[in-house]
Formats: sequence, structure tokens, C-alpha cells
Amino acid sequence: MALLEMCDQMFGTRILYDVLKISKEASASEVKKAYYKQSLKVHPDRAAEEDKEDATVKFQTLSRVYTVLSDKARRNLYDETGEVDDEIDTDQQKDWDAYWRILFKKVEVKDIQEFNEKYRGSAEELDDLKAAYVESEGDMDEILDNVMCSTEEDVPRFTKILKGLIKEGEVPMFEAFEKASKKKQKARQKRAAQEAEEANELAEELGLNGRGASSTGDGDDALKALILGRQKSREQQMDGLFANLEAKYCQPKKGKGKKQKR
Repeated sequence: MALLEMCDQMFGTRILYDVLKISKEASASEVKKAYYKQSLKVHPDRAAEEDKEDATVKFQTLSRVYTVLSDKARRNLYDETGEVDDEIDTDQQKDWDAYWRILFKKVEVKDIQEFNEKYRGSAEELDDLKAAYVESEGDMDEILDNVMCSTEEDVPRFTKILKGLIKEGEVPMFEAFEKASKKKQKARQKRAAQEAEEANELAEELGLNGRGASSTGDGDDALKALILGRQKSREQQMDGLFANLEAKYCQPKKGKGKKQKR
């Protein structure tokens, strides 16, 4: 299917910039960052089994959007004419696995730790927190699911920040936030404890707790990083750090393309 049609079907818009949630004036680095962030939100591994096919198509669509907007000539063509050269970006010979590995280096445990340290308390985290708060209408469960690296331990910190933002008029007060229940908080704490226990058992089996295999061994580095990351945080928030896991879902279907107009 043509790219603009896929964008409309999967994301409700035929405008490539809207798919990545950026402006037309976005720089090359901003385009890359938006692609990385948006594509990992539709990670097929975090989708339910019955939703994996849909998630995979969304992921592939985002990758195709990036191939247009990251190429100066194709981006200029799109900006000036509204045309997308589908024959190029549905190239059945394209090695999407290699493409991802070039764009995003292989993740190791130390990368996760460094990212956590830089992200927590940063302006980027604050922007993500505000966006998650507004999009979820104050639901703390959804906020924790959408702010990277966050855990139940961040709830008091997030609550304090959000109350300040509400007081300053930067975000509205939502009923779900104002009437957050202790029952939901206890359920989150219980779930987090269970996930940590399960991840710790897996980490023990793979020797990731300081014994056995090293965190930078060959073959399964990303998997090891994922498991150790789950031990420290919740799986949903760590998805944004494991780019090479998505590569296996980026095998485009065969098909001839043609230029299309938005």
C-alpha cells in the first residue's frame, strides 16, 4: 500500500510531519529523535498477541516516513510537491535490520544506566511528564507507562512537580489526578514488586547480576540489557532504549511503488 495511504490508515493523517509529531521546520536531528521516539511507542513486542500485526505495520510505516524525511532530496520533493516516491521507500531489498543498526548503536547495560542518569530530572523528562499528564487526563498509571524510566518510586516526585505546574497554570487539574486512590497506588506497588522479582530470576539465569556472562557479551547484548533494565524499572518505560530489538519487525512486504500525492 502507498505510504500516504498507510499513514492515513494507521495514524489518521496523510501529513508525514504529523505522523512523527514534529513541525515542518524540524531539523535533521529532531526528525531522527522523533522517529526513534514514536516508532518505539508502537513496539510490536509490547503489543498483545492479537495486536502484533497492527503494531508491526505501524512500525514499518514510521520507518518509511523517516526514510523520506531524513533524505534531503526526497524531503524537498515532498515539501514542494506533496509527492512521495513509494518505489524507493518500499524497496523490497532494503535491509531494515542493517538500517537500524547504523542509526542506533547496540544497547548495553551501561547505556541504560547512563541514560537514566541524564534523563531523570531533565527538561526532556519534564516535557514528557507534562505531555503524559495531559494525554492521560491525570491518570498516574498511564503517566508511569509513558514517561521513560519511571517507576512507582517516582510517584511522589511527579505528584509534586505536577501540583506545581497546576498551580502555575501550565497544565489543568484533572479529576483522576485530584482523586488518585490509595487502592490504585497499592496495586501499582504490588505489580512493580512482581515484575522486579520475575526479572531478577531471569537475570540470575543469564548471569546478569554480577556472575556468569558479562553485560557486554556478544549475541544477546540487547536482551541482557532489557532484562536488567526491567529489574530496575518497568518494561514499558524501557522500550525506548532497545532499538535493535525492533529491527526484526522491519521487513517490508514486496510490492511495486509509485509516486503519490497527499
